[in-house]
Amino acid sequence: MINTLPFDRRVLLLGIASALGASVFFSINDSSIKFLSGGYALHQIVLIRSVIGMAVMLAIVLPARGGLAVFRTQRLGMHLVRGGFVVTSNFCFFLGLAAMPIADAVALFFIAPLLITALSVPMLGEKVGARRWMAVGVGLIGVIVMLRPGAGIFNPTMLLPLFAAFCYAMLHMLTRRMGATESALTLTVYVQLTFIAVSILSGLVLGHGGFASDDNLSIGFLTRAWAWPKPADWPILVLIGCASVAGALLITHAYRSCEAALVAPFEYISMPLAIIFGLVIFGEWPDTAAWVGIALICGAGLYTVWRETRANPDTPPLASAPGNLRSSALGAAEDEHVDR
Repeated sequence: MINTLPFDRRVLLLGIASALGASVFFSINDSSIKFLSGGYALHQIVLIRSVIGMAVMLAIVLPARGGLAVFRTQRLGMHLVRGGFVVTSNFCFFLGLAAMPIADAVALFFIAPLLITALSVPMLGEKVGARRWMAVGVGLIGVIVMLRPGAGIFNPTMLLPLFAAFCYAMLHMLTRRMGATESALTLTVYVQLTFIAVSILSGLVLGHGGFASDDNLSIGFLTRAWAWPKPADWPILVLIGCASVAGALLITHAYRSCEAALVAPFEYISMPLAIIFGLVIFGEWPDTAAWVGIALICGAGLYTVWRETRANPDTPPLASAPGNLRSSALGAAEDEHVDR
């Protein structure tokens, strides 16, 4: 059957489908890591994921984009700092996933677009209007509602996704600063090298299990001894690597083929997906306070994206991609924004 849709409309629909598909793969990645968090060390899982991502880059991406020339840089120190923020953000988010409902962790991480907006003023000299500051305030109220201080049920583990969001915001600040001299692929390659180096180093320090503790799920996930995966778990480990790569490719295509203002809201499908995966796989269902917090944070984030794209229609919004953290197995859409 001949496709009779106008070309622009086909591109539009494909971009939206890519954003939705990326969100599905990112949610699969999150759920799979949480599923394995009780039996393997986080740095072991991240190493496997990163090796798969680097293998894809070496086999497919690099040969088509200049080969080994992408390793050339005059800002190695900045690459290491940026890679440190990416790794810290990933580790904190996944450590939080191990000990709390997946929907709560994703919702708290979605404060990142609001932090990016706030940090863009002192770090990038950008102007933020009163309405966007109000959105930041609404999002912070959502965080407070979810944390429930003084209610006697505060869980310190909930601070991990928040710190992950802060590190992710700092990553965006550095990406904007480095984008003038560094290509998206160079930024991506050094992130992968940092992931692999930190995972190996963590394995050497913690992988023997001498510091292992079962008192806290997050600490146990970080300090557990490395173990050869069971045959039944290998498909899940491979799925984590492949889902990260697929999500990165799809979200990059979405942002390169469509306006950021159109693509960004569709990334928020990750929130209902997190709720569904949490219910189906882990039997988790948000309570009333969590629902209120989720609504406030996601609503404020969506409004911030909308206001940024109205104020700067030709510039990809800083606060556009809360899902990109999980795409760092291959690189990512946030890097592609630099060259767009």
